[in-house]
Amino acid sequence: MAWFRKERKRRRAQKDRLEIPPDAWDKCERCGHVDLTESFDRVLQVCPECGYHRRIGAHRYIEIIADPDSFVELFHNLRSVDPLQFEGYPERVVRAEKQVGPQDAIVTGYAKLTGMDLNIGAMEFAFMGGSMGSVVGEKIARLAKRSLEQRIPLVIVSASGGARMQEGVFSLMQLAKTSAMISSLREERIPYISVLTDPTTGGVTASYAMQGDVNLGEPGALIGFAGPRVIQQTIRQDLPDGFQTAEFVLEHGMIDCVVSRNELRQTTARLLRMMLGLKPAEVVG
Repeated sequence: MAWFRKERKRRRAQKDRLEIPPDAWDKCERCGHVDLTESFDRVLQVCPECGYHRRIGAHRYIEIIADPDSFVELFHNLRSVDPLQFEGYPERVVRAEKQVGPQDAIVTGYAKLTGMDLNIGAMEFAFMGGSMGSVVGEKIARLAKRSLEQRIPLVIVSASGGARMQEGVFSLMQLAKTSAMISSLREERIPYISVLTDPTTGGVTASYAMQGDVNLGEPGALIGFAGPRVIQQTIRQDLPDGFQTAEFVLEHGMIDCVVSRNELRQTTARLLRMMLGLKPAEVVG
């Protein structure tokens, strides 16, 4: 009665192991949520569980804000020098260029947003902590001057630990230089939107980052001059919960709005069109 009997065939053990790439999975630094790397990238590196905005690079911010394939980089040939012969500084710059790229701590250029011309700069925190040296200040000053001459809006995305100490007073001079150019834009009523991401501190906060016609902050971003640890050690008092986060500084009038990364493009476009007196446009993405 073989009809009612199922013959069992021996299966050969699978010897080949499935190789899973080590970078296939990623983990949220705040809540520990684990997901596919491509899933994190699809939601612009915002954790779907806790909403934590992970740090992203300068080119990624430009992709988020600008119309597709509209960005053209400017001033990419500027390079840092070592005016103070600071020990180890040239080697650090070379190492950062190999790891991140030759753009120094900011990428600048022009693009379109819903068809509008605009100049845009995005700081690269991975390049020596987004520190502002002579190159960063010069790029921003030139970009602002271009907006002034062509009378088109300016958008700067900041992510910085402050002025670059290896350039000493040359770095501090960039605060005055960039502030003067931003002031010229305001006098000519040319829109400037400043986007503050995690972290935006030090001399960058003390200059162009806080001088926008509208200052936007990403959720949870650290925004301030001195860091909370330095402040706490100085005043010897406990700081309130959420001190110097974007939500905290919004509540205390330091910025105008907290905008999630997936709404940054739409919000920037609507603000600029309103300030330019243009009709609202449908924003895709």
